Amino acid sequence: MVISWGAGPAGTPFSPSLFACINQPISSSIPEIHRIPATVLSSSSSRITTRRRALSVFVLTSSFSGLIQQFSLDTCSTSLSKTTGQNFVELPNSGGVKALDLRIGDGEIPANGDKVAIHYYGRLAARQGWRFDSTYHHKDATGEPTPFEFILGSGKVISGIDSAVRSMKVGGIRRIVVPPSEGYQNTSQEPIPPNLFDRQRLFTTIFNPTRLANGEGSTLGTLIFDIELVSLRHWCLFTCFKSMGQLWTGNCF
Repeated sequence: MVISWGAGPAGTPFSPSLFACINQPISSSIPEIHRIPATVLSSSSSRITTRRRALSVFVLTSSFSGLIQQFSLDTCSTSLSKTTGQNFVELPNSGGVKALDLRIGDGEIPANGDKVAIHYYGRLAARQGWRFDSTYHHKDATGEPTPFEFILGSGKVISGIDSAVRSMKVGGIRRIVVPPSEGYQNTSQEPIPPNLFDRQRLFTTIFNPTRLANGEGSTLGTLIFDIELVSLRHWCLFTCFKSMGQLWTGNCF
């Protein structure tokens, strides 16, 4: 399964170096240079010069590669130190959804029936981590990103997102890996990409009959989401009432 990571706090993309560090061995061996007798032929001298030039290129290339790798490792280490957790954990009663909290929120935790607003960055494990949708690119009339809203526990969104959001706090950001059983089971489940081409490509990939018959369902249907819980509103029977002589309006819908 190939996973490409996505978006982060305040709608800015996460650097891929945050969770993708590749340790490649750096060659430290340098070919030994043998002393050439003074009586060697001029043609041999020419070959020696060529070999020395090749050796110089080799040393420079090795040194440059080492610097690049060290820079990548240092960047990764610095980025990891800024996160709140480094290991995915399986969410309880989620059907196998794995989560990594990138930022712990400081607001309320939603409950069934609450209307929640989230930003998300959705990708497929298949197609080299193709990003099929992002609310950070859904703009309103003022050019601001428009969050995706849904009622928690309504069954209208894929269960993987429902399971992930219900244990988040407002202001938090969580990366989740959703298995096919908790992802799209039909083409009416949300979130649905607004772009027709992206929507068709998404469902054509997930529900590809030939590849499903070949046993590739576990790869095709696996989803990766970065979710930011922006806000929540509680469901109330009355949105306002008189209390202690004051008009109270709750955060309800």
